[in-house]
Amino acid sequence: MSGDEYPSPEPPVTPAQINEWLRTVAESARRGELSADELIGLLGQLRAASTACANASDWALLAAREAGASLRQIAPVFGKGYVRAPAARLEKLHRQVLNSDQFLELLRRKESGES
Repeated sequence: MSGDEYPSPEPPVTPAQINEWLRTVAESARRGELSADELIGLLGQLRAASTACANASDWALLAAREAGASLRQIAPVFGKGYVRAPAARLEKLHRQVLNSDQFLELLRRKESGES
């Protein structure tokens, strides 16, 4: 199979893209080109996107551990280099699911309104 048959493992958006977008939108807001209602709608969209990013992050954490990554390898991604942060997050996730596949199923059920 060629590499073209698999989606890129890169996230669909980068911090640089978001920051550039933010500068542009902030300038529009400063010029008064966005109403309060438009900004509230934007806030709702960003909060939903933030939740989706957090879910993707949780899935990647579970998948990395399943692929054999140690907490010491994962810790720098959490910013401080301490294993407590990813360990605590894994513990919380494991109260709901055992692996990344179960996590995806949980997300699917939440999206479809199942309990």
